[in-house]
Amino acid sequence: MCRQMHPFFCVLCKMYRYYLLHKPFGVLSQFTTPVEGKKGLGSLFNFPKDVYPVGRLDEDSEGLLLLTNDPRLNAQLLGEGAEKTYWAQVEGSPSEADLEPLRRGITLRINQKDHRTLPAQVELLEPQPVVPERNPPIRFRASIPTTWIALTIREGKNRQVRRMTAAVGFPTLRLIRVKFAAYELGQMQPGEVVEFDL
Repeated sequence: MCRQMHPFFCVLCKMYRYYLLHKPFGVLSQFTTPVEGKKGLGSLFNFPKDVYPVGRLDEDSEGLLLLTNDPRLNAQLLGEGAEKTYWAQVEGSPSEADLEPLRRGITLRINQKDHRTLPAQVELLEPQPVVPERNPPIRFRASIPTTWIALTIREGKNRQVRRMTAAVGFPTLRLIRVKFAAYELGQMQPGEVVEFDL
């Protein structure tokens, strides 16, 4: 409870706020939009001005985004390599053997440097998950099948999951983050915001 009006208690009482957002495709993980016509987080919800996302999702990625003004939680989740789980719809039909390099760790070229990924948890999603429709939908090619896989990583390099699947021959067509540390997307719909307490 805030007691800032009482002279014997702190004058500045900080109220921390916590939000889960299902970020839709095509929305930037920021409030400022440097390119005209782009949508930012402010277009989805009237967040308090001191709240910012913990980490990022690319414009063309979807799913769980955590926003807060609590610097301790931000530092904890970004500093300790919290697990992040993604559902990736990839082009083609990977086998378990095709996915094995991701479980061992692979070398990616990022910012002109070689980066060896930590071993990832990877599994085929069978049956394929039921997910909200994307607007616009991914391109459909009848001659090339698609497959959903789940990947859990403890890193957050630029476009890492997309780079990983492409490196083993299965480009990612759609990417949804479904879990970040202890927080899960669950049945949230694109654009939905849920405020919660710690």
